[in-house]
Amino acid sequence: MEIILLERIAKLGQMGDVVRVRNGFARNFLLPAGKALRASKANKARFETEKVHLEARNLEARAEAEGVAEKLAGQTFVIIRSAGETGQLYGSAAARDIVEVAEAGGFSVARRQVRLDRPIKTIGLHDVQIDLHPEVSVSVTLNVARSEDEAKRQARGEDLTRRDFYDEPEVEEAAEEAPDLAEVFENPEDAEHAGETAEASEDGAQEDGTSDAGSGEDGASEGGTEDKTTA
Repeated sequence: MEIILLERIAKLGQMGDVVRVRNGFARNFLLPAGKALRASKANKARFETEKVHLEARNLEARAEAEGVAEKLAGQTFVIIRSAGETGQLYGSAAARDIVEVAEAGGFSVARRQVRLDRPIKTIGLHDVQIDLHPEVSVSVTLNVARSEDEAKRQARGEDLTRRDFYDEPEVEEAAEEAPDLAEVFENPEDAEHAGETAEASEDGAQEDGTSDAGSGEDGASEGGTEDKTTA
């Protein structure tokens, strides 16, 4: 179907352009929304008559949209949703949700003005474009989180979608090092004597262990001999 555009339409053309579009797109959207007219002779003549008025109305609407864009640009809106440990939402955040939080923040946004290719299905910070006017667009940030606290942490730059976020932190216990004897004793001779005493104690402990082991073996041998003699 051939139509006359009454305003700028992205990827179609500017006001006054005659373009061909699919019948369904024209009948279901462009014509009912007042964005276009059928390209008949009567409508072409009508457009030329109303062109000045349409251009003035467009300039007024654009100026109003630019005023809203100055206040809306850079805004962040928080949406609280239930999600798993990896950040996957139990559901999604769609255009209607963005409209609701924007209105709660004092901005009037129509659902058709929200440009969202697909619903948001993970927590995090998401950039969303809002077309306030065919010639005026603005970008806002959608902070999707499981709680207000997590929303604040995400705003500070934390990534809460990592799998290891919920892992228990590893605690490394520092090994206790034996003190330096030279630092314990003021007199070097005392430190040397303490070191010799410690070494002697270790040697004695080793000898005692060897002696005990030998005694055990001798006892076992003698016991075995006596048993054989008795038998």
